[in-house]
Amino acid sequence: MALMGHNTLAFVFGILGNVVSFMVFLAPLPTFYAIYKKKSTEGFQSLPYLVALFSSMLWLYYAFIKTGEMLLITINSFGVVMEAIYITMYLIYATKDARKLTFKLFGAMNIGALGLIAVVTQFAVHGSLRVQVLGWICVSIAVSVFAAPLTIMAQVIRTKSVEYMPFNLSFFLTLSAVLWFAYGLFLRDICIALPNVLGFALGVIQMVLYAMYRNGGKKGSGDEKEGKKAAAVEVTALKSVVVVGGNDQVFPQLQEKKEETNKNDGAEQKKKGAEEDGEDCPV
Repeated sequence: MALMGHNTLAFVFGILGNVVSFMVFLAPLPTFYAIYKKKSTEGFQSLPYLVALFSSMLWLYYAFIKTGEMLLITINSFGVVMEAIYITMYLIYATKDARKLTFKLFGAMNIGALGLIAVVTQFAVHGSLRVQVLGWICVSIAVSVFAAPLTIMAQVIRTKSVEYMPFNLSFFLTLSAVLWFAYGLFLRDICIALPNVLGFALGVIQMVLYAMYRNGGKKGSGDEKEGKKAAAVEVTALKSVVVVGGNDQVFPQLQEKKEETNKNDGAEQKKKGAEEDGEDCPV
């Protein structure tokens, strides 16, 4: 009877997790709409989408190997489709060099690495050990992806502004982590539950940062804000990779450093020019 209760609760939390994760997978749509309008990927990178696709495919493989994981299959199947669409759009509007790099990364990660994992788990390990090995591979990949949310949190602390870390997305990602943790807990699957503990912790930290810096200053033009906000949305969304394969994404700090360097160079040139003018026309 108790086991039946656990299965029922796992099913309920799994359904709720699917609903929330569906919305999280759709988070990059505004970014790709902007890419479509501008016909350019600008400073966006494909790596986060490839990682999200890799994660979704890996969890999908885990669900098939373990059997009886229909709720993992549904959400990660949707994740594979969405990430494939995002990557296709990226390839259409990316530069030649970016397109080449994307194909190389896809071959190394989504074909090479995933193929190697499939071969090892199919022929080197057998029985219940196969599920355990594959599960812990999924956990290690999920934990490694948490570098992305740390990036955007560091930016919030540095700038004392949350304009590039939307509260709604952070909230839904935290909620997603709670639901999938509960799903894994009631299913007694530590490989699903464990990484979402870290996902929940990071989500809470993001919301605390939002509370601390929500009144922080906002700088930059409207276009710059929209572009950086879209980038930050995707960085944060990478957290959903943990179980549902979620998304994605960009590292806007690279562009910011270039912009800051250009501004600093311009300021130094102006300063030197003023000093030279002063020397030519002494008072």
